[in-house]
Amino acid sequence: MVCVLMLMLLGVPAGAAEEGGGKLNTSQIVVGHIKDSYEWHVTDIGEKHVIINLPVIVKSSTGWHVFSTARFAEEPDAKGYRQGPFGLAIATQGDNAGKVVEVAGGTEIRPFDISITKTVAVMFIDAALLLLCILIPARWYRRHKASDPAPGGFTGLVEMLVSYVEESIVKPGVGEGYEKYSPYLMTCFFFILTCNLMGVMPFPPGGGNVTGNIAVTFFLALCTFVVTQFSGSRHYWKDIFWPDVPLALKAFPLIPLIEFVGIFTKPFALMIRLFANMMAGHAIALSLTCIIFVVAVIGGPTFYGMTALSVLMSVFMMCLEFLVCFIQAMVFTMLSSIFIGLARARAEA
Repeated sequence: MVCVLMLMLLGVPAGAAEEGGGKLNTSQIVVGHIKDSYEWHVTDIGEKHVIINLPVIVKSSTGWHVFSTARFAEEPDAKGYRQGPFGLAIATQGDNAGKVVEVAGGTEIRPFDISITKTVAVMFIDAALLLLCILIPARWYRRHKASDPAPGGFTGLVEMLVSYVEESIVKPGVGEGYEKYSPYLMTCFFFILTCNLMGVMPFPPGGGNVTGNIAVTFFLALCTFVVTQFSGSRHYWKDIFWPDVPLALKAFPLIPLIEFVGIFTKPFALMIRLFANMMAGHAIALSLTCIIFVVAVIGGPTFYGMTALSVLMSVFMMCLEFLVCFIQAMVFTMLSSIFIGLARARAEA
C-alpha cells in the first residue's frame, strides 16, 4: 500500500505498476511521467481515473476545432487510435504516438496544433504563481520607505534572492551597465526556479516537467542568444570575423569559423544542460521508486530490504532535486550573464 501510494504521489497510475502477468513496465511509467500529454492524469481511485481534461485547439482539413480531451475515447480501437470528434484521434503507436492526428485514407496527417497540453497548463500556472511571488513583495515596498526596517517572512526571502542574483551573478557577469539586463536575467532565474520547484511537487498544480521539456529550454536559450547578439560590441564582432591572429590564419579562416560556430554552441549548451539535468532528475526519482515493484515478485527479506533502500534513496533523491532546482536556475542565469558580458566587452586601451 505504501509503495502504491508513492507512485500515486509521483503522478503515476497505480494500475500501470502491473502489466503482462504482474510485471512492472518501468520504462512506460518513467516515460509516461516525463513526456507531455493532452490530459493531466492525477491518480487512480480503484478503477476510476482522476484526470483533468485540457482543451484541444487544432486546425485540420475541416477548419479550426476547439474541444475538451474528454471527447476522446478512453481506450484505443483495433488500429491503435483513441477516436475523437471531427475525424480527429490520438495515436497510441507509430511516429505520432501520443499526438492528435487526422486519419485520411489510412494516412496520418498532423494538424496545426496549439493545444493546451499538460506542460503548457503547468507553465501558465507557474507564470501566474511567479507574478504573485513578485507582486506581493513589490506591494510591501510601495507601502514602506527605504528608511524602514528590512522586511521579514516571504518578502524578506524574495529580497534576499534578488540581492544575491543581482550582486553575485548579474553584476559580475555582465559588468558595467548591468542594470538594463537585470530584468531579463532576473526573469530567467525566478521563472526557471519556479518551474523546477513546481515540477518536484508530485500533485497538481505541480508535477509538470516544464524545464525537462526541450521546447521550453530551447526558447529560453533562444532569448539569451538574441539578447547576446544584439548586445554585441564592435570589438565582439571584430574578434569573430577578423581576430588578432597571424595573416596566414586570416587567409585560411579557420579561427573565424570556430568563433562563428561558437555563437551557436553557447546557447545550445544552455538548452541541453537545463533540459538534461531536470529530465534526468525526474527519471531517477521514479526509477528508484519502481525498484520496490521490480523486487516484489521475490518477496521475503530481499523485498523488505530493497523496499527500505528504495524509500531512503527516493527521499534522498527528492531532497537532492530541491538543491538541483536552485543550482540549475543559478547556472543558466550565470552563463547567460557571462555570455552577455563577453559580447559587450570592449578592446583594451
